[in-house]
Amino acid sequence: MVQIMRKQALNPTVTLMEVYAPLVAKKAQPGQFIILRVDVEGERIPLTVADYDRQKGLVTIIFQIVGATTEKLNRLKTGDYIADFAGPLGQPSDCSAKKVAIVGGGVGCAIALPVAKRFHELGAAVHGITGFRSRDLVILENEFRAVAGTFVMMTDDGSYGTKGLVTDALKKLIDAGEKYDEVIAIGPLVMMKFVCAATKPYNIKTTVSMNPIMIDGTGMCGCCRLTVGGKTRFACVDGPDFDGHQVDFAEALSRGSIYKPFESKAHRGVCNLLKQEAK
Repeated sequence: MVQIMRKQALNPTVTLMEVYAPLVAKKAQPGQFIILRVDVEGERIPLTVADYDRQKGLVTIIFQIVGATTEKLNRLKTGDYIADFAGPLGQPSDCSAKKVAIVGGGVGCAIALPVAKRFHELGAAVHGITGFRSRDLVILENEFRAVAGTFVMMTDDGSYGTKGLVTDALKKLIDAGEKYDEVIAIGPLVMMKFVCAATKPYNIKTTVSMNPIMIDGTGMCGCCRLTVGGKTRFACVDGPDFDGHQVDFAEALSRGSIYKPFESKAHRGVCNLLKQEAK
């Protein structure tokens, strides 16, 4: 069991938690993830390690309330315990490039931020582009600005920053003469797909962080399989980072929607009184 040391609502649907997990904090690297169970009867879900403090033994997770398990997790308070918290899992992000554009979409910014921070710590030139549907959903803006020499905020409706898509901002920077060793895109599958489409004509290495359906996190269940360069790969042990120009996004999008009807039904099954209590 791990104890929740701090809880903060970043926006109406995204929550940050700091938990005391010294063994995970000791080994965690940017790009890796944990798998947790809220209680002993709960399902296993993967969440990215958004930050860690090795000295204090703290690990930060950031999650969007989208289903029954994240709803249950969000009902926990500071001082409560999470039953299982296993990790770090997956391969750390390769942070060897000297100039990168890091593109984050929505809650994917929680995954992109530790990678951006690591590049910054290593002395790389970091350009950050983040995109949200509207101003009220913006998260981690100040944290991104602190590590990005150039930062662009995009919103779909124009309520904050610049109206448009992250690909608009990325193309504008490239066309203005910025030469990136690598573009890293982290967010919804559709967003990552179109970032890859935008960088391919420029022949820019593009890495995406894949978060498919996952159960055990060790490669045994096979649920997180995806096709990369015509070969089967497993996000939990081979990734989560992959060459975006090699990922079969059509397959990934199809597989990612398989259980949506079941999750929707489970989510509706949560008592409305508990939903109000969570607020």
